[in-house]
Amino acid sequence: MKKEELSYLYLILIHVFIGFVIYLLPFTAKLYGYSIFILGTYYVIKSKDKNNEALMVAAYIAGSEVLLRMTGGNISYEFSKYGVVFFIFIGMYFSGFSKGAIPYWIFLLLLVPSVLIATFVLDFDTNIRTTIAFNISGPVCLGLASIYSYRRKIGLAQLNNILLSLGLPILSCAIYLFFYTPNVRDVITGTQSNFETSGGFGPNQVATFLGLGMFIFFSRIILESRSKFLVLLNLIIVFNISYRGMVTFSRGGMITGFLMIVLLLFFLYFKTNTRGKLKLNYIFVIIAVAMISIWTYTSLQTGGLINKRYANQDAAGRDKASKFTGREDVATSEIDMFLQNPIFGVGVAKGAEIRESKTGTFVASHDEITRMLAEHGSLGIFGLLILLFTPLVLYLENSFNMYLLCFLAFWFLTINHAAMRTALPAFVYSLSLLNVQLGVGRK
Repeated sequence: MKKEELSYLYLILIHVFIGFVIYLLPFTAKLYGYSIFILGTYYVIKSKDKNNEALMVAAYIAGSEVLLRMTGGNISYEFSKYGVVFFIFIGMYFSGFSKGAIPYWIFLLLLVPSVLIATFVLDFDTNIRTTIAFNISGPVCLGLASIYSYRRKIGLAQLNNILLSLGLPILSCAIYLFFYTPNVRDVITGTQSNFETSGGFGPNQVATFLGLGMFIFFSRIILESRSKFLVLLNLIIVFNISYRGMVTFSRGGMITGFLMIVLLLFFLYFKTNTRGKLKLNYIFVIIAVAMISIWTYTSLQTGGLINKRYANQDAAGRDKASKFTGREDVATSEIDMFLQNPIFGVGVAKGAEIRESKTGTFVASHDEITRMLAEHGSLGIFGLLILLFTPLVLYLENSFNMYLLCFLAFWFLTINHAAMRTALPAFVYSLSLLNVQLGVGRK
């Protein structure tokens, strides 16, 4: 076995071990969470961010967030967003940032009026500081990470290493879920999102991470597997992560991961030569067989309930009244708030309070787009347009970034069903702004 294969195998086994140990000895989650921060700080400062080490550590923090949240291993619940920002600042200190990142400075400034409004309009008994921080930390994390990443030159090999850093803790999460719910059949009784198969945590967020993990290790099958051993190893990882994601019964994250795979395959197919297309045809067959196998196995393990879930049916096979589990009602209420307050919006975090006063139930928004409209008004629209079109302009300039559309799709689709409650969509979005160059950074 080659040295490269052994190194990769050791990395995989270490993270399988981490997932197992955290399940077996829950207190080790704290040790894991703190060590990421301490060792990451040492690593970036020692290297002085010469090879984008800040992105490597920020990726690992973003990828470990859901595992640390479900096991209580984070320093604080929202630490991952602040951790990403912390390492981005260290990276900026050592290696600077692009002076051309003006769109993202504008984006951050557009957030300010709604924050100021919130300090006046939030309910008297609301903890204003923590409430505003909870709701604005995602967009701020995105803005700062984007300023650091904007047109930063990086090699494809380096970017794949960053993605691996993002994917390894997701693998640990999948292993933890395997031991948390070893027998899926015992806990699957309906077609609703399942907390038992999600480690007792929010299935929507867990599926989002696992869907991205599925994509990351799938991309390694194509781009980073130079032997049959690595192909087989990555296929096994993809199968297991995909299965654990499917049995959460949360559809958004898994559909997003699948669409990212489709986008990557289309990019490679249209950019490669005839010989490359022939190789990709074989890969298409392998992937098709793998996907059918994953679906068939999941269907058997869930007694066919997964089929009904994706067909939007209940356990009895009847069509559900709502296709979005009631989230469309929240989105409609936020559009109404925007129409009533079209300039500056109702203020950060005020949308949930208004809904509670009308319905008697506190429901946080799942859709970052309608939340931006409601709470930031027209300034929110301008901010979203900046986020959507800036990467597309960069794509026209540097179409070699094969991941750009995948990252942009992940961000856009994720904020439509899971908002920006984790650092993941913000960080992955920032990767779409990198200036990827072939051959740079390969060691």
